Amino acid sequence: MSTQSLPLVTPEEYLDYDRASDVKNEYVFGEIVSMAGGSPWHSLLTMNAGGALHRQLFGGKCRVFSSDLRVCLDRHSSYAYPDVTVVCGALEYLDEKKDTVTNPKVIVEVLSPTTPNYDLGDKARMYSRLPSLTDLLLIAQDRVSIEHWRRLPHGNWEIGTVEDRQASIPIESVGCELKVADIYAGVEIA
Repeated sequence: MSTQSLPLVTPEEYLDYDRASDVKNEYVFGEIVSMAGGSPWHSLLTMNAGGALHRQLFGGKCRVFSSDLRVCLDRHSSYAYPDVTVVCGALEYLDEKKDTVTNPKVIVEVLSPTTPNYDLGDKARMYSRLPSLTDLLLIAQDRVSIEHWRRLPHGNWEIGTVEDRQASIPIESVGCELKVADIYAGVEIA
């Protein structure tokens, strides 16, 4: 994510700006933040995770979306473009434009080396406030490490970290299991 931002704007001004923009922009507490391009490993990790989810969920009630899908995290303060989004059932839209969803079930983010504190802190907490979200996967690029946030039945979150390439991560809410080796396939770890 770029560190350059514009002056504070309303959510409506952000949506108008982003809808007219040639690049993706996120909205974070009144600031429009342009999204920078990712590394080759960011791209590969995203495709690997999205592909693994797609293979297992294809033909069912859940659909897997790329980073081109805007998600409303909070109508008044934050909108994002997660790397991978899973929505189960009907898409629920922010408004009549039908270009922003409000009901993701699973979100996958590949962590950026330039913004790890934001990705693991504020952004993860914003995601966790989504009532529909059951699972959040935060994937490191520089080492084999996936943080899995899983919403428990009473609403609290359980957070675990998987660092074993031979392990699997069950995503019970959508009935699938991701193999860590599949997510990191082809990725060169420094």
